[in-house]
Amino acid sequence: LHTLFPYTTLFRSYELSLQDGHFIPPQLTVKAGERFKIVLHNLGQGPAEFESTPLRVEKVLSPGVTTFVVIHPLTPGLYPFFDEFNPQLPEGSILAQ
Repeated sequence: LHTLFPYTTLFRSYELSLQDGHFIPPQLTVKAGERFKIVLHNLGQGPAEFESTPLRVEKVLSPGVTTFVVIHPLTPGLYPFFDEFNPQLPEGSILAQ
């Protein structure tokens, strides 16, 4: 596995579930200055999208899908993300410290 995916052990990993427009947990706290991976789980009945303009990332997930995104090192601060399929619901965020 490490030969095919050598980065799996190099990045700190965080879990984020999307369920019908809600993020669980609503905020991830990460260490500033380090690349990291977010494992995304769509637990909802419809499609979901993890999208963040400041992070320049978006990922669409069909119902029941698990995938991941790798995020570049962040400077300290708060980085919002949202589900474009449910824009009326509260955003989530990543707190880099």
